Amino acid sequence: MTKTTMMHIGELAERTGLSLRTIRHYDEVGLVKPSGRSDGGYREYSESDLDRLMLIRRMKPLGYSLEQMAELLEVIDARTGVHAADADEALERFRADAADRREKLATQLTMADEFIAELRAR
Repeated sequence: MTKTTMMHIGELAERTGLSLRTIRHYDEVGLVKPSGRSDGGYREYSESDLDRLMLIRRMKPLGYSLEQMAELLEVIDARTGVHAADADEALERFRADAADRREKLATQLTMADEFIAELRAR
């Protein structure tokens, strides 16, 4: 039996690039719960928790709300359950939405580059 490597919140923050405050907030709102607690009461996170938090971090630039993040996490969790087919359909909707959001960001980035180029030319 292999022992799961656990990390404290500081290591999790370092590995994700998120602040301790943000991680604690995500815990408070139920997005990412620590997998355990140390004997001293400190939060302990698994690699699975890290993966979940990285998914959330990747949603932020696309403008997803906390509620939408929670919905996606529920969909992902449901993919292994009885309603896997429904979850797969919901996941596909999230994929399409994320692609649309990315395209909008790419368009904004192009406009920003054009603006910067114009400012440099003046």
